[in-house]
Amino acid sequence: MNTYRKAFGAIALSTTLLASPIGAVSEPVAIEIPSAEDSSAEQQGRIAYEEAIALADIWLDQIQQFERIPAISASIVVQDRTWASGYGTIDRAGRIPATADTIYSICSISKLFTAVAFMQQWEMGKVRLDEPVTTYLPWATLAEDERESVPITMRGLLTHSAGLPREAVNPYWTGPNFPFPSSDEVRDGISSQSPLYPASRTFQYSNLGITLVGETVAEVSGTPYDEYIATRILQPLGMENTQPFIQADQFGKEMAVGWSALNPDGTRSPVNLFDARGINPAAGFSSTVTDLAKFASWQLRLLKSGEANLLLASTLREMHRVHYLTPDRRTSWGLGFANFQINGREVVGHGGSCPGYRSQLLIDPANGAAIAVAMNAMESAGGIARRLGGLLAARLGANSFEQPKGGAVNLAEYAGFYDPAPW
Repeated sequence: MNTYRKAFGAIALSTTLLASPIGAVSEPVAIEIPSAEDSSAEQQGRIAYEEAIALADIWLDQIQQFERIPAISASIVVQDRTWASGYGTIDRAGRIPATADTIYSICSISKLFTAVAFMQQWEMGKVRLDEPVTTYLPWATLAEDERESVPITMRGLLTHSAGLPREAVNPYWTGPNFPFPSSDEVRDGISSQSPLYPASRTFQYSNLGITLVGETVAEVSGTPYDEYIATRILQPLGMENTQPFIQADQFGKEMAVGWSALNPDGTRSPVNLFDARGINPAAGFSSTVTDLAKFASWQLRLLKSGEANLLLASTLREMHRVHYLTPDRRTSWGLGFANFQINGREVVGHGGSCPGYRSQLLIDPANGAAIAVAMNAMESAGGIARRLGGLLAARLGANSFEQPKGGAVNLAEYAGFYDPAPW
């Protein structure tokens, strides 16, 4: 673990940089404006990265306080560098500090692992994308619908274009107990559910659809879903703090407790822990931003090297590209991955929103970068991740400048915190 201490005048701040592989602790270094003799692209890039991380660290700390988010953790991947940190506290008493290894519910980011598992089976020839789901799950037959429709295919499920209902038969997102169904209850109830739309007509986000993808993986592999995910994806990637279920035994210890959105008086209400049970393939994972950075880094390495690792690089590219585009051209989806643009850059990833938790994973394959944000409140993790990405892009994309004729300027004399009061 490499620790850099940046000195901006009298202001010193500490952040943690995780190298891959993780190395020994290094001596503190100071960021300095390079001289003309030390202005190589590599040196400039290192300085820009360290300054961007220093600013990100300050900004995230302030966001956590200003928005009264009990706990927030974030990780940033830029090429072969990974940084991660936590802010706030994770327990009800407000005593245990959040870290890069704090566990959160990541809710719908779970869908990405289910999609990877399915495409592993696709590479083995055990499933086809345009095959009806009933080929693999004969019980996954919805109620009769009089509207004309093409078959509900695996591609349709992965792109949320199959027209399925958003959820399984019984409501389960309402507290205080969040009565999620078991896998058997999902199976037993599906025959009474009607499609919302004919297949391939429109985008309809569906936890039920991705749950069926997870059931397909278990069926064709002959391995229980949670065991498959653990042995075929999480363990090979070294994601030691990620599970395909909620880690209830760590609630309030290593796992952050959940809180509501802000009440009118500025407080938050505690939210009971939920168990997604039969919906785990779509919304039940728990993880850390450090592990999500490993998941993103694996994808960036795979795309860069082209060497097969869990998947072929060509398969991952196929998952990232757009497979469904709504008629209004506003929503596009890959195979499990949301696919969109931010400031002209092609970005893939997924967000998560569950009772008491919000999260976001953004991956910029072309620039070898990724951001993961997780929190234990109902604020917008996606909004924070996008603003964080804009902050990084602004600094990392800045051009160097020429020294003034009067000689080098000691910018450290001007650096620090400025009070913007009363504005």
